[in-house]
Amino acid sequence: MEGIDVTAAPSGTGCAECLSADGWWVHLRRCAQCGHIGCCDSSPAQHATAHYKATGHPLIRSFEPGENWFYSFETGEAYDGPALAPPEHHPVTQPAPGPEGRVPDDWQSHIH
Repeated sequence: MEGIDVTAAPSGTGCAECLSADGWWVHLRRCAQCGHIGCCDSSPAQHATAHYKATGHPLIRSFEPGENWFYSFETGEAYDGPALAPPEHHPVTQPAPGPEGRVPDDWQSHIH
């Protein structure tokens, strides 16, 4: 399927930009084309959408345990899709929101 590379490994276990900037996220999304891990649109920085806007990579997959849905930025629709290169989600011991130690106590007042 165009926009999906089943061999692309995830860029890490958390949002690449949030980790480098001491930020935090609500949930994680994985670019289905290159494996970039970004934070969801409820997160303060919305890095998954920023990645789409910068690269044009149209499809993301949830990077949350127990979720395997895909979403198209181009159509605004959710889809089923193939299994991607492992791991298919962040470690189950990693909290959401995360990462541990960076989420403010009033995190709910910061989400979109």
